[in-house]
Amino acid sequence: MDTLTNFYKITDNLSAMIDDKDKVILGALKEDSRKNTKSIAEELLLPRITVHERIKRMMERGIIKKFTALEDYKQTGLPITAFIFLSFDQTDKEISQRDLARKIGNLPGVFEVHIMAGEWDLLIKVRAGSVEEISKMIIDKMRVMGGVGKTVTAMCFETVKEEP
Repeated sequence: MDTLTNFYKITDNLSAMIDDKDKVILGALKEDSRKNTKSIAEELLLPRITVHERIKRMMERGIIKKFTALEDYKQTGLPITAFIFLSFDQTDKEISQRDLARKIGNLPGVFEVHIMAGEWDLLIKVRAGSVEEISKMIIDKMRVMGGVGKTVTAMCFETVKEEP
């Protein structure tokens, strides 16, 4: 089964929310969020007003959360990426797992926080200018927080694919 077919089978539950035209418009915006309505309409062979109204409707419904730029972190001083697996210490009744995730998410350098099932409770994506900065973030900021059990850090060698 090819990837596109598999994608549409997985996303069938979105059918009530977006149709095929919305999906191709959304794909064009994900490729380049600076594209204007006219160029998307010409590219997709759709009327400009149709593209405009569909984008507006997807924004109103929260399907499109925001338009953003994809930063080159090496050029902006954050060339080091790491993923931190964190186990939640359930014996600490002062903080919930969700509150800990939010608190960690507010730390500078933290780009993603995911609550997970399995051996680890949180997966955290961080970026910094050096390995030492990541070390300080983990040791001096995260591990001193209530609710943090243990952590394991995986350093990223190279990012092959990343979406905003």
